[in-house]
Amino acid sequence: MRKNIVAGNWKMNTTVPEGVKLASEVNAALEGITPKCDVVIGVPFTHLTAVKAVIGEKLGLSAENCADKAKGAYTGEVSAAMVASTGATYVILGHSERRQYYGETAATLKDKVALALENGLCPIFCIGEVLEERENGTYFDVIKAQIVESLFDLSAEDFGKIVLAYEPVWAIGTGKTATADQAQEIHAFIRGLIAEKYGNQVADDTTILYGGSCKPSNAKELFEKPDVDGGLIGGAALDAASFMGIVTAF
Repeated sequence: MRKNIVAGNWKMNTTVPEGVKLASEVNAALEGITPKCDVVIGVPFTHLTAVKAVIGEKLGLSAENCADKAKGAYTGEVSAAMVASTGATYVILGHSERRQYYGETAATLKDKVALALENGLCPIFCIGEVLEERENGTYFDVIKAQIVESLFDLSAEDFGKIVLAYEPVWAIGTGKTATADQAQEIHAFIRGLIAEKYGNQVADDTTILYGGSCKPSNAKELFEKPDVDGGLIGGAALDAASFMGIVTAF
């Protein structure tokens, strides 16, 4: 079923002690409230077990990636099964930084999604266009291809286990933000694609997050849009007060 979710993506930040401290602060802030959304933190692989030990049931745990292979001689890689064994229940896949810096392709991501689902993880699957694609008007085609090529071979049942995150790449870490209307336009387009493939019920049940310089100051306006179901939060997730300011925007 469709949920409101605010998920943090810590990226390559914090040592393990710093991460445990930050997770503990977010967990403590959640203890005193009943949030109107699910709350998730995505942390580096090195942090997963230690962070899991200090958080409660109100705070979900995500890895920031997983391998496209199940196991074997792949030095330095971390499998979906390894992630699941830490107690994490989510994994962020297809982030623009993985696509841009590490050459992740649609085929690679298709394999990662399949392995995540096999191991009971909920993929938070990222899609979005770069500035050139936004400016030349090809962004609808780009986003459609990212979804179709990696996800549309899934059964309706498996597709229903995925969370999507639209991240305009030109708004990540730049301070720029898509307007609430721009975000709504893309989210509605994505939901329409899903309806064409899987039907209205699956589309209506799909959670679609916005990622791209979402802050406490703009979260409420974004989250009020009918097809924006929460956020995938970068920089603001590294400060407990800022992150909670976005959580309470619902």
